[in-house]
Amino acid sequence: MEPFFKDFFHNPHTDNYRYAVRAREAVEAARVQIAQSIGARHTSSIVFTGSATEANNLAIRGIAAAAKRGRNKILTLATEHKAVLEPVKAMTDAGFGVSVLKVRRNGIVDLDVIRKHIDSCTLLLSIMLVNNETGVIQPIKEIAQICHKHGVALHSDCAQTLGKIPVDVSELGLDLATFSAHKAYGPKGIGCLYVRQRPKVHIKPIILGGGQEGGLRSGTLPVPLCVGFGVAAEIAKEQVIQDTTRINELASIFFQGIKKIKPDVVLHGDSERRAPGCLNIMFPGYRSDSLLQALPQIAASTGSACAATETKPSHVLRALGLSKEQANSSVRFGIGRGTTKAEIRKALSAINSVINAV
Repeated sequence: MEPFFKDFFHNPHTDNYRYAVRAREAVEAARVQIAQSIGARHTSSIVFTGSATEANNLAIRGIAAAAKRGRNKILTLATEHKAVLEPVKAMTDAGFGVSVLKVRRNGIVDLDVIRKHIDSCTLLLSIMLVNNETGVIQPIKEIAQICHKHGVALHSDCAQTLGKIPVDVSELGLDLATFSAHKAYGPKGIGCLYVRQRPKVHIKPIILGGGQEGGLRSGTLPVPLCVGFGVAAEIAKEQVIQDTTRINELASIFFQGIKKIKPDVVLHGDSERRAPGCLNIMFPGYRSDSLLQALPQIAASTGSACAATETKPSHVLRALGLSKEQANSSVRFGIGRGTTKAEIRKALSAINSVINAV
C-alpha cells in the first residue's frame, strides 16, 4: 500500500497523466484479486465501498429503489448484523413489508420457514453466510435455490467469510454479497459489494455524485485501501485451507481447556455448521462484562465488536432463545491467523485463575 500513499497519490478516475493511470491500474488489479478470491465471474461485479455497512445499505436500499411494481416484501433473519437489520427495517418507510424470520436454537434457519414466507411479492432475502457472533454457517446454496424459484434476489453479508471458509458467490447462487477488507486482515475503511452481472441484478446508487464505480457508488476511491484489500483477499484465498485447519485445532484445544476449568460452559450455535475460530461461550453464574474486566490480557467481547458500546444483551443470542441472564453470561472469543498455541495456553491460564479464584 505504501507507494500509493506517496509516489502514486493520484486520482484513479482520470487518465490525463501517467501517475493517475498507475493508480487506476492498481485499483483494477485489486478488483481482479477480489473477484478471483470470491468466485465472481466478472470483475465489474465488484463495487468498492467505504465499509461492509455501506455495502449492505447499497444492496438493500439500492435494490429496493430499483424494484418493479408488485415486489414489495423484504425478508431477513433475526440474527443478522445491525448493518442489515436497520436498513431492512427502514424500508418500511418506503412502503415495503418487512419480515424478520426466526432461527432454531442452533442458529440455523429452517428452510421451511423461508418457503412459508417467500412468494411472488418478495423482492429480497438478506441472510449472512457466516454469523459474526456465533460463527454459524447458513445453508445459503439451498436458500438461493428457493429464492430463484420465486424470482427473489438473495443478498448475503459475507464479511466473516474471507479467509475463514472457502467462498464462491457463483457456486452459492448469490445475487448480492458484502465483503470487508479488515475482516480478512486488510485495511479498515474499505469494503465491497458483489453485484451479479449475468443475469444482471439491477440496483440504484444511494450516494450520488461523479458516477464512479459504474454509477453505483460515487466518490474518489482510496487507492491504498483498494490495493490492501486486493492483496488481503488474495492471501486469504491462498491460505484458507491451511488457516482453517490450524485454527480448528486451536479452537478445539481452547474450548476443551475451558470445559476442564468449568464443565458447565455452553458453546452457542450449531456444533458442526460453523466457521473455525468464532467461539461464543456461556459461563453460567458469571456476568460476561465482569469476567472480561478481570481478564484485561484477553481481547474478547460480549457481542458484536461493532456494537461494543451497547449495554443490552446480544440480539443474536436472544434470537437463539437465550434469556437475558444467559446472554449476559456469554463471551465471544476469536481465534485467528496469528493466534499461537502459547497464547491459547496463556488465555486458559488467565481464565482458570479468575474462575477458580478463592
